[in-house]
Amino acid sequence: MFKIKHVLLLSFTIIALTIAGCKSQFEKIRLSNDVAKKYQEAMRLYNKKNYAKALILFEDLSQKYRGRAEAEELNYHYALTLYKLKDYTTARYQFKSFADTYPTSKYAEECRYMSAYCYYLDSPAPSLDQENTYKAIDALQLFINFYPKSERAIDAAKYIGLLRAKLEDKAYTNAKLYYDLGGAGANAVNYQSAVIALKNAQIDFPDIKYAEEMDLLIIKSQYEYARNSYEIRQEDRFNEAIGYADEFIEAHPQSKLLPEANALKKASQNGIDKAKSFLAEVEKNQTKYKALLEKDAKRDSLITKTPIK
Repeated sequence: MFKIKHVLLLSFTIIALTIAGCKSQFEKIRLSNDVAKKYQEAMRLYNKKNYAKALILFEDLSQKYRGRAEAEELNYHYALTLYKLKDYTTARYQFKSFADTYPTSKYAEECRYMSAYCYYLDSPAPSLDQENTYKAIDALQLFINFYPKSERAIDAAKYIGLLRAKLEDKAYTNAKLYYDLGGAGANAVNYQSAVIALKNAQIDFPDIKYAEEMDLLIIKSQYEYARNSYEIRQEDRFNEAIGYADEFIEAHPQSKLLPEANALKKASQNGIDKAKSFLAEVEKNQTKYKALLEKDAKRDSLITKTPIK
């Protein structure tokens, strides 16, 4: 038993010393002033896919090789190492810096593409802020402008399409959120906000894939906005819903959503008829009519006038 423990202890000691020896060898090279040897070791580590250690040496060498012939190759692999480590923010900066510094390099096209591609990889989920998505689209389009005949331009165009689809998803989701919030009384303005947001999204994305759904949602939002308004405002607001329904019917004559659009149009007309009938009765009693006007004015004062962007 003792002999087995002794052998195990000896084995662990040998392994520990071996690891320590490897570490000290790396540290020795890292602290060395022999830049040629350090560069050779950095490339060896890179080729062995030990990117974490290679990065340490490349970062040190990038300063010491500035202005030297070897700097081009070194900075190229430095950027690639960052990419391999999934540090896309720093990688895209290094790729762009390389392309700007060495515009005639055999790696220039690749680096300009990789800089844009890193923006694409850094593009967040549709629910988050899309600043990087817009930057990715601009960078990919710039690459296409620089290298329109490159095979990579095909991939760049594909990624632009995917990014625009993401922006469309966000625009549709954000606009629909106002409708989902809904509400009566002063909160009915959410429906009005939904109409504005949906129309703005269509201006921003004229070919948006959600066109039919959004057009129908505009009718529904305007209808709910009218339905939740005081009768004194309903006729005009229901008429707007009817106008949107007519636009839908003309734009999407074969749509599966057509029955719902027609139903909303009919419901809006019924709403107008009921509002007119109600107001005709109320106008006979000036006290009630005045009270209705005051309630309507009070509700409007609670509704924000800030336009939806």
